[in-house]
Amino acid sequence: MAATTHVAIDEPRFWREAEVTALPRRARIFDIPVDLGRPEELIRRITGWVGSGHAARRVMYVNAHVLNQSREVPELRAALEQADLVYCDGYGVRLAAKALDVQIPHRMTGADWVWGLAALCEIAGQSVYLLGSEPGVTAEAARRLNRWYPRLEIAGAHHGYFDTGSPHDDRVVEDINARRPDIVLVGMGTPKQELWLQHNAARLQTDVLWTVGALFDYVSGRVPRAPGWLADNGLEWIFRLAIEPQRMWRRYLLGNPVFISRVMAQARARQTAAQASH
Repeated sequence: MAATTHVAIDEPRFWREAEVTALPRRARIFDIPVDLGRPEELIRRITGWVGSGHAARRVMYVNAHVLNQSREVPELRAALEQADLVYCDGYGVRLAAKALDVQIPHRMTGADWVWGLAALCEIAGQSVYLLGSEPGVTAEAARRLNRWYPRLEIAGAHHGYFDTGSPHDDRVVEDINARRPDIVLVGMGTPKQELWLQHNAARLQTDVLWTVGALFDYVSGRVPRAPGWLADNGLEWIFRLAIEPQRMWRRYLLGNPVFISRVMAQARARQTAAQASH
């Protein structure tokens, strides 16, 4: 990632301000429990799971696309419901929360939080494994992370172009277990990454399994970030559509109207139920 887009972290301040609440607060959006903590709080909570002796914790995100898919793929919905932490990675989720009159979660996008995670892992001596994206992209993402955080231990990196349950999948699991990373970041796109995680969680020797979508494409520099004025106003999808129209047109031009219609239907149902109860 270019130096101009790197988000610098004041490491002591980041640790000091990341106070973890005893009981996580959540809002249910499309019946998925979405955590309401601030990004620094969530990253502190996640890294705090390392070394706990607990079975691998599962961290996932939701945006409009993931919520749409959760209505169409029951296995994805189950994975999100069973995750230890689900956070908001999209303005569509925040707008849905407002329309549904539930607490609005903070937005925590991977291309921003990855630098805070790298800083905390470097301080704590925690290792990460990068899994996903196209061959070569994840390795480049690892190199760029180490350029900024040379003491960050990246236990390994592997592309995501293999089928779940295949012999190749078995070899990837063996490689992860041989390297024993503290945190595995899984970027294969939805729903493949969530279903891969569900399929393999019980046999992976790690503390945290975290789905990250297209994170490695951004960190490696393969896909540029949207200008700040677009990203800060919930319009990053327009930029992504412009630079990757063949891959993204269906998600945004078809998926966004479907998402809006589903939000409106749920809002009407909630209003009707509220009126009936009075």
